[in-house]
Amino acid sequence: MVPPACAILLAAGAGTRLAAGRPKALVEIAGRPLVAWSAAAIAATAEITASVLVVPQGAEGEEVAGAARAAGLSPEVVTGGARRRDSVAAGLAAVEHALVVVHDAARPLAGPGLFARLLATAAEKGAAIPALPVADTLVRVAGDLVDEPCDRAEILAVQTPQAFRTDLLRRAHAEADPAWDAPDDGAMVRRLGHSVHVVAGDPANRKLTWSGEIPWFEAMLAGRAAR
Repeated sequence: MVPPACAILLAAGAGTRLAAGRPKALVEIAGRPLVAWSAAAIAATAEITASVLVVPQGAEGEEVAGAARAAGLSPEVVTGGARRRDSVAAGLAAVEHALVVVHDAARPLAGPGLFARLLATAAEKGAAIPALPVADTLVRVAGDLVDEPCDRAEILAVQTPQAFRTDLLRRAHAEADPAWDAPDDGAMVRRLGHSVHVVAGDPANRKLTWSGEIPWFEAMLAGRAAR
């Protein structure tokens, strides 16, 4: 049985490539702020009984928090830091549960089923991340010249949410080089020397990065908005 878990929802990003300085979490997708979609999925996950929302400073942070609450989440709200790992650490300081799941608000299509699978694996193994096989051919390059191909069988594309025993994730953050701009929490736990287990990701669980991607997300989320 999976013990009750806490979710950290990261929504402090500035959105410089997407929203002209506005927080990315407030970009409207299919009639709702981006953060609302992930907030609703977390609120619908039975295993998650508490949440921490990491927001920008000031009035925009209050707006992000309001959008999450309107979607059914009742989070503790904390202010994010300069880097992703700083924002996770700020959220982690407010977690009291033995299990924690960390998710980026920029991935609005993650559903309760994915959260539940990750938490079940983390409860048993300590750390779990979702990942997908890479379809494209991958190569290493030297400048603008192809150096050599990479073996796709050894490479996966990592997503969030990512789930961990809270004590393990805290130790990974405490012992990581303070200067390291870690790509995600799975990498931090792996560098600690602990195994990180892979759960099948969701191909629809893409990260919104560029404004040109919005129509795709609009189309994917339109059906959910109508429910």
